[in-house]
Amino acid sequence: MIKFGPSGNSESFYAMGYKHTEQAAKYVKDFGLDCFEYSFGRGVNMSEGKAVSIGEAFAAENIEISVHAPYFINFANPSDEAAQKSYGYVLDSAKYTKLFGGKRVVFHPAAQGKAARADAVALTAERLKVLRDYIYMNGYEDMYFCPEVMGKLAQIGTLEEVVQLCKTDPVFVPCIDFGHLNAREQGSLKTVDDYKTRLEYMIGELGFERVKNFHVHFSKIMYGGKGEIKHLTFADEVYGPEFEPLAVALKELKLEPYIVSESDGTQAEDARTMKEIYNRV
Repeated sequence: MIKFGPSGNSESFYAMGYKHTEQAAKYVKDFGLDCFEYSFGRGVNMSEGKAVSIGEAFAAENIEISVHAPYFINFANPSDEAAQKSYGYVLDSAKYTKLFGGKRVVFHPAAQGKAARADAVALTAERLKVLRDYIYMNGYEDMYFCPEVMGKLAQIGTLEEVVQLCKTDPVFVPCIDFGHLNAREQGSLKTVDDYKTRLEYMIGELGFERVKNFHVHFSKIMYGGKGEIKHLTFADEVYGPEFEPLAVALKELKLEPYIVSESDGTQAEDARTMKEIYNRV
């Protein structure tokens, strides 16, 4: 089943008087949505009891929950000590995802830094092999770990790089952020075929079953010569991408991903709009 939901809480969540993540479960359900992404972007700082409480609230409303790991993960950092911290950030995120009752951990792969692009990508790939070993050692092989397509040119995370990283092991499933992809490719996503070309490439490289329920981030994003500048809302009429061509492409290819809205302050509203568009096309 395809799923739609927000990343974090919209401005309307707080305007309605809600304060706690447990309340987001009913809020998301009332929007007619199916999933929610909790961000540990600034670090994994939560008690285990709080995580269990959040998981129970989401289970009660039958809302699936995923996690975004800390933003400062960088598997291309030349320092082995820094790499160990990145492993820890992913594994801590996995631990709390399990406490939430979720199965998906999204993470940023790496930044190029001063290294040559090929060297940074190769180091990231080697580090993901080590991460895979840690995942199995800790009993997290029943989960999905989703390296994300990134929006800035200086970040490791083109579509092709993410797909190749996912070949490391079946525990890795792509997180395709179509706003990021559109930003780093300077507005490349306009038609159904623009989306189908990317999706068919993924299927060709990873197989239909691996791609069928892949992870999606979607928002309109302002971009410049170096890629992503900032996230926008669906009200923006200058920057893309538009969701409807993607909805058509997903239906034609029979893909049913987990789609998370990362709009700036209107995540739940824009997730609902995407669900309405998908059901209409």
